[in-house]
Amino acid sequence: MKIGYPCLNRTLSCSSARTFRLRSYSEERLVSTVKNNLECLTNILKYNKDHTILFFRITSDLVPFASHPVNKVPWQRHFRDTFARIGRYIKKHDMRISMHPDQFTLLNSVDRSVLRRSLKELKYHAEILDLMQLDTTAKIQLHVGGVYGDKTASMKRFALRYLRLEPTIRRRLVIENDHRNYSIADCISLSRTTGIPVVFDVFHHRVYNNGEGINPSLNHVCKTWHKRDGLLMVDYSLQKRSGITGQHAESININNFRKFLQSTKSYDFDIMLEIKNKEQSALQAIRCARTDQRFVRGNGHV
Repeated sequence: MKIGYPCLNRTLSCSSARTFRLRSYSEERLVSTVKNNLECLTNILKYNKDHTILFFRITSDLVPFASHPVNKVPWQRHFRDTFARIGRYIKKHDMRISMHPDQFTLLNSVDRSVLRRSLKELKYHAEILDLMQLDTTAKIQLHVGGVYGDKTASMKRFALRYLRLEPTIRRRLVIENDHRNYSIADCISLSRTTGIPVVFDVFHHRVYNNGEGINPSLNHVCKTWHKRDGLLMVDYSLQKRSGITGQHAESININNFRKFLQSTKSYDFDIMLEIKNKEQSALQAIRCARTDQRFVRGNGHV
């Protein structure tokens, strides 16, 4: 079990998601921004290693306008050595990496222009992980998408398009349940059709489910993952107090997290904490998990 957080480190003074407005685009600005973002990503990974945070979701904004027509910079070639160096650091310290395109990346969209943009975004994310020379345990996490008035047809459309994806994308793609449209049962159904692994989002499952408990769902979800995919990935959060339904908590409730670990001790998985204060909650969760026999303390040691 590895524990981590997504995208931003609030302790450090840098950001790996710096961008700029489209109207101020220039090749020089793009190169300098990507250079800054990769330097900050390196600093985040060093912080994580020093604090036994071995799971991290890299921001989708690492390369601004990566899939936009305005971007003509061969950033892949320009930063090839830097990406490879970051990848070596990740592998040396036995870290798990994931990425998560934004909510506008919709593989089952009925709008062909949205689909074209989505395919470009997925290609960009796969390129990042390939440039780091990471194995297929590094995943790109995606929601199934919209319902568009016909859930059955939308699921079928997702399955057909998934099976037609370039192998470089398909081997990394995983889906997760959401809190409105697609339950864990829906995702498992799609997995049976396509073979795609399913991420188990605990919070979303609590908000939207078909009456299944967490452990029975984990039992089914685990079977969608194979050795080449690595451990099952679990997203963990709680409802924000006084927030709208589905809004993530500002900080971890350590008693609830401890109960979650206890109740799921029959299953092994990596945990992504989708909690607003990022690494601070990850540090608390790691202190809580140190007595758990599943927990990895670094370089494969438990």
